[in-house]
Amino acid sequence: MSVSHSSKLNKLVREQYMRLPQDGLVQVTYVWIDGSGEGVRCKSRTLDKEPKSIEDVPEWNFDGSSTAQAEGSNSDMFLVPVCMFRDPFCLDPNKLVLCEVLKYNRKPAETNLRHTCKKVMDLVKDSHPWFGMEQEYTLLGINGHPYGWPDNGFPGPQGPYYCGVGADKVYGRDIVESHYKACLYAGVKICGTNAEVMPSQWEFQVGPCEGIEMGDHLWMARFILHRVCEDFGVVATLDPKPMTGNWNGAGCHTNYSTEEMRREGGLKHIEAAIEKLSKRHDYHICVYDPRGGRDNSRRLTGHHETSNIFEFSAGVANRGASIRIPRQVGQDGCGYFEDRRPAANCDPYAVTEAIMRTTVLNETGVETKDYADH
Repeated sequence: MSVSHSSKLNKLVREQYMRLPQDGLVQVTYVWIDGSGEGVRCKSRTLDKEPKSIEDVPEWNFDGSSTAQAEGSNSDMFLVPVCMFRDPFCLDPNKLVLCEVLKYNRKPAETNLRHTCKKVMDLVKDSHPWFGMEQEYTLLGINGHPYGWPDNGFPGPQGPYYCGVGADKVYGRDIVESHYKACLYAGVKICGTNAEVMPSQWEFQVGPCEGIEMGDHLWMARFILHRVCEDFGVVATLDPKPMTGNWNGAGCHTNYSTEEMRREGGLKHIEAAIEKLSKRHDYHICVYDPRGGRDNSRRLTGHHETSNIFEFSAGVANRGASIRIPRQVGQDGCGYFEDRRPAANCDPYAVTEAIMRTTVLNETGVETKDYADH
């Protein structure tokens, strides 16, 4: 198996140091999205006492020229803490802190999509939007080959791997279960996990989360996933189509409802929202992956449980549609629906913001409205 050299270091030696007392001091790890819009970075500092709220965590800075976020001649970027979690790696009282990135002039960095998402979520807060996102990912060796696959070949065809059990059906369950427990410890609203259709592909679900909380919790869950994989010496990729050929891609299906959709008779509001989405398909495709739809074009082919990227469709219990209404929702007459278009490497801030702009703020066309002065 192709695993990293660091994963082979003696972890018992590390534990000797991790058990040392901290004498009231606290290690805080700042986490942020880098210039790729997909990668996460982190660095740590010491605080004199345990922060009880996000307001107790001071702003910090970093070298943006080393993260593709600034020029070397003016490289300082601000880290503004926005959401705090328990640290599952260094344990209590230490913290993980998700941060927004601001440029030297205090304006949001280009990949800081949380900034506008927060404005939109504040505008629509009375609709109480709930989200649940299903994050698919694929485990790779450090050689870029799917973990557990034959070195010079392929595993058997898809079929026995989805929710599979057994050493010949699933690869890397230790990583998945470690990630799940780490998220629970941290306070991330993880709500499930399962093996996916392609071997070495997995999924975890985060939610229900209201408003801006969805993006905050999914990004921290991603960070924790990458850190857990680092310990095991493998790589988690969010590439929407890591293997060409007759293999499933990876998405980030987004479940969504408003308060009126969840009430009795809410199905009519679900259908109205879907109608609005149908008229803005191109806009959503552009924001559902970091490359304006180019990543998703490899995945949304109309095959392997996906819709066609060029066509909008909706249906009850239809996993080949753009929008799926769960069968139970159809029977109950209220609930939620699932947007199956977002790619695995989407920015959840961009996805949830787009859904609110279209279904609650009633925007149309490919242009978005600036609500800065509202």
